[in-house]
Amino acid sequence: MRIAVLNDIHGNLPALEAVLRELHACGVDRIIVGGDVLPGPMAHLVLERLEAEHTPVDFIFGNGEVAILDLLAGRAPALPESYLPSLRWNADRLDDRQRETIADWRLTLRVRAPALGEVLFCHATPRNENEIFTQVTDEERLRPVFDPANASIVVCGHTHMQFDRIVGRTRVINAGSVGMPFGQPGADWVILGTDAEFRHTVYDLSRAAERIRQCGYPAADEFAAKYILNPPSADDMLKAYSKHELTP
Repeated sequence: MRIAVLNDIHGNLPALEAVLRELHACGVDRIIVGGDVLPGPMAHLVLERLEAEHTPVDFIFGNGEVAILDLLAGRAPALPESYLPSLRWNADRLDDRQRETIADWRLTLRVRAPALGEVLFCHATPRNENEIFTQVTDEERLRPVFDPANASIVVCGHTHMQFDRIVGRTRVINAGSVGMPFGQPGADWVILGTDAEFRHTVYDLSRAAERIRQCGYPAADEFAAKYILNPPSADDMLKAYSKHELTP
C-alpha cells in the first residue's frame, strides 16, 4: 500500500493540481489530507477537486477547519482578528453539504500499513490540532504527547516544514505543506510505502500567483507574494515557533 499525505493545502489549488499529477504518476493507493484545506484563496475549489478524486481520500481536520466551523456557529475563532475577513470569505463559499462534510472530519486517523506498522495521522499533535513543535523541540517535552499515541509512526503537519525524527519509541514525520511550505518554494508532501518518501513538487509559481490574485480572496496579494513566490525561510520560522512550543 502506498499512501500520499497532503497537509496544509490552504486553498492553493495550483499547488494541489501539480501534486495530484505527480501523485498519479507515482502510483498511490490512498490519499490522506491532514487538515488545513482552508482557509486559503481557492479552498472551496480545492475541496471540489479532492471530492472528485478517483483515488480514495480521507480527511482529518486542522485548526483552520475548526476556525471556519467556529465562525459558522457564531463563536469567536481562535485566530487573530486580522484573519476574520479571509475566514468569512471562505465560509461564504462553502455550500451546506461542504459545511456538513467538514464538520464530520476527525482529529486523528489510524491506518495499519503493512511495511510500517500502526500509523497515526494528525494535524498538529495526537491530542490537539493547535500545538506547535518542530524538529528541534526537546524530546523529553514531547514524550508525554507521543508516547500515549501507541503508534509506530505519527504523521503530522501544522508547522509547514518537513522533518523525520524519533520521540521515545515513536517515529514522528511532518509531511510539510502543499500550499504554504516554509523554505524552498513549491509543494511539500510525503508518500508512505516501504518507508517515508519526502516529496517536493515544482510548479509554475508565477502562473499560480496570478491565478490566486484573480480569485477575489481578501488576502490574495499577500498570499501570492509571501507564500507562493517568496515563502519565509525555515530558519526564521523555527525561531518564531520556538516562542510557542506546545502551547494550544
